[in-house]
Amino acid sequence: METKTDEPAAEDARTEEAATAETVTEDGTTRTAATEDASGADADADADADADADADADADAKADAEAAGPSGVGQGAGAVVSVALGIVSLTGNWVGTVAAARETLVGQLRTSSTASVSQQIKEVYGDAWHTTALWAGLFALVALVTGAVVLVRPAFGAPGRPQAPWIKSVAWAGVALGVIGLLLAVLKYSDALLGLPPAS
Repeated sequence: METKTDEPAAEDARTEEAATAETVTEDGTTRTAATEDASGADADADADADADADADADADAKADAEAAGPSGVGQGAGAVVSVALGIVSLTGNWVGTVAAARETLVGQLRTSSTASVSQQIKEVYGDAWHTTALWAGLFALVALVTGAVVLVRPAFGAPGRPQAPWIKSVAWAGVALGVIGLLLAVLKYSDALLGLPPAS
């Protein structure tokens, strides 16, 4: 009799243990799934945060590039051109040489028959000399204007962006060469410098 009474109690105990085990297993499974879900959500959040950070960095770089404005390549080229034109005005140029040779030929044709010595000097050499001075003055003037434009360009560009020091230095050199070349051209054209010799 006692044995039969103990057997239902033992079965109830085993049933409770099995239910407890199942509960623990279900809880463990639930916890594992919840942990996996939480890990996946964290990974997605990290990926979204990285994407947002990259987008912000790209936007900042683009904004910085737009704020920087022009790189100054055009101004640097203009300054170099100004110096080159100033040097050409001082050393001579192909256009002036050809024009002077043409004036010499025209002067020879005009004085081929009856012309005084002073007229021959003026027509053959004087006009050619003046033509050379004129072209040198034109190159010097262009050099002067180009250098001045480069120097005043930042005033009409992006505010707060300073001009590169080397561009400013080269532009000032072009302006100086242009002024010197223009002064020499005026002196040569007016016969104040290396004027024509008088006819004896």
